[in-house]
Amino acid sequence: MATSMIVSASIFFVFLLLLQSAQQASIRPTQSIGVRGRLTCKGKPAANVLVKLYDHDTFTKDDKIASGRSDGSGNFMISGQAHEVTRITPKFNIYHDCDDWKPCQRKVSIYIPKSYISSGNSARNVYDAGSLELSGKFPGESRDCLH
Repeated sequence: MATSMIVSASIFFVFLLLLQSAQQASIRPTQSIGVRGRLTCKGKPAANVLVKLYDHDTFTKDDKIASGRSDGSGNFMISGQAHEVTRITPKFNIYHDCDDWKPCQRKVSIYIPKSYISSGNSARNVYDAGSLELSGKFPGESRDCLH
């Protein structure tokens, strides 16, 4: 039993060393992603709405890649890079108060197809989310007070 625990601990320690070495050796390639779209609320431009771009992680906190706000016409465009050993799982979150009087903000998460991920420092194929009407209810929508 004690030998089994020592072997398990040793394997875990070696794994951590390999992971740290991978980070130090910069074998985590740069992956870029970008998204653009237009936000409306009851048919009118949704200005100054916060949009954040993330790499979704299953077992740890999502990594923020970039953030920005919609302009006076409701348009937004954000892009950024992540350094991961595996392929990123990009998504963007929209935080808004459209048609809502409750505390905190409505949070909408939309996943971006992996085909829009670019290698290198700039997003070559920006995902166009189109026009999004925020007054409706989105699948999986939640509330967020501390974004």
